Amino acid sequence: MSTTTENGVGGYRNTSGEKTYKKTTSSALKGAIQLGIGYTVGNLTSKPDRDVLMQDFYVVESVFLPSEGSNLTPAHHYPDFRFKTYAPLAFRYFRELFGIKPDDYLYSICNEPLIELSNPGASGSLFYLTSDDEFIIKTVQHKEAEFLQKLLPGYYMNLNQNPRTLLPKFYGLYCIQSGGVNIRLVVMNNVLPRSVKMNYKYDLKGSTYKRRASRKEREKACPVFKDLDFQDMHEGLYFDADTYNALMKTLQRDCLVLESFKIMDYSLLLAVHVLDQSPKEGGEPGQAVGDGKRPVAQRVLYSTAMESIQGDGKAAEAHTTDDTMGGIPAKSHKEEKLLIFLGIIDILQSYRFIKKLEHSWKALVYDGDSVSVHRPGFYANRFLKFMSTSVFRKTPTIRFSPSKRTRTSIPALKSSSQEILSSQKEEKEEERRQSLGGARSLASLDGQVFGSYLRPDLVPDTPSSYEGSSMGTISSSSINLETQSEDRDEMASSSTFTLQDSAICLTSEQSTMDVEVDMDRDDGSVLDVYLVSIHSLVPNYTLFPT
Repeated sequence: MSTTTENGVGGYRNTSGEKTYKKTTSSALKGAIQLGIGYTVGNLTSKPDRDVLMQDFYVVESVFLPSEGSNLTPAHHYPDFRFKTYAPLAFRYFRELFGIKPDDYLYSICNEPLIELSNPGASGSLFYLTSDDEFIIKTVQHKEAEFLQKLLPGYYMNLNQNPRTLLPKFYGLYCIQSGGVNIRLVVMNNVLPRSVKMNYKYDLKGSTYKRRASRKEREKACPVFKDLDFQDMHEGLYFDADTYNALMKTLQRDCLVLESFKIMDYSLLLAVHVLDQSPKEGGEPGQAVGDGKRPVAQRVLYSTAMESIQGDGKAAEAHTTDDTMGGIPAKSHKEEKLLIFLGIIDILQSYRFIKKLEHSWKALVYDGDSVSVHRPGFYANRFLKFMSTSVFRKTPTIRFSPSKRTRTSIPALKSSSQEILSSQKEEKEEERRQSLGGARSLASLDGQVFGSYLRPDLVPDTPSSYEGSSMGTISSSSINLETQSEDRDEMASSSTFTLQDSAICLTSEQSTMDVEVDMDRDDGSVLDVYLVSIHSLVPNYTLFPT
């Protein structure tokens, strides 16, 4: 009697304890995968290379492999099965785009036994890993395989425009028909290398409803935590500015592509390796690290996390070493050195009628914005917001802080300069007050002059603004000239010049001209008319009688 395993409804164990999937044992499934891919890829090499056409995305090739063998297929000890290959020419182009040669593809999948992985999700899918850590083979449902086939033309266009992406890289879509059941498989890139111990693993969606690992999951040796667990265990992962910008740019572009395809309910698979805790060692228990034949560098292009983000290529080459295995350097809030491995997974969930019903039902019971199932646009925005604020953060830049001596000397210089400026300002204010005082004395003098001739109608008792400013100029000019003449008396007596020596009096035409020439540098036009009026009225009056 079979019993349900931890993998959910899809995985069972028979009486001998071997795991089964849709009544097919795991060993028979792995053997059929290797036989089928070996035949179809080898047969594809005989077809000439050409451009991919639209009809190539919908081609399905089928071959029957009996256990006794045939003229085209080898004999095997598994049950008879039929092997289908979807869009073989299109997937051949995808493999060539990432630098995967047919011989390397066959060597990775068919040369060594496939390694079965435990399934962290609730879908019941089986996961197989190639011995060289290159490829993941995952069982998918009929709707997912059908959706991927419809997605291929747009996927082809996106990869041509941007091979650097965190989206899954699909290298093949197959179907095994055996015992009246269909087992569909997809070959993808491997995000998490087994040769690096992952201290933490997360499945992040950006939602909060039931986004905490179950008790059963936490009891595993390598549990996969969720969004609320990440917020409890970390205060964000810190990257340098260039890496952070490149990572967020890649995520934004990928989410835009998924939104255009009406895809939702995808996750970010995030694994953290703490460099300060433990050296590089094997991953999950029960999984062999390998037989030591693993190549020094991965052959697949853009397969590592560092190569997948939107860098300039130089940073990726610097960090894609045998020690980091392409992980992205980061730091925790405790300044721990980390290596980050990540990729977007589970993108074959479209917002179909069933998903719309699921969202509507959950929105009635719970907060509609907190559930994972949501319309693609909202899902993408919530996903990006969570990644950019809660998960990934930019390392704060260290700004230059001046020394204590420098900080104390700057205000001293500033205060001394302010004192100089304030003293100069006070001197100017004092000169201005003296000038205004001189103007008032001249104005009162003019009032006495005109009052003596009983002509108050010509000049008002209070001087106008023009007269005040002009007379103030005369007064200040006389003061300046007197000061200059006193200094020059010590040098030479012939250069003596004062306002009185210039004979500024209205007794002759020459003195009037002298004042006119001097006052042209200020408001002379108004003052000239005023002085001429005085001369015409008082021909024998002198401003400074001797």
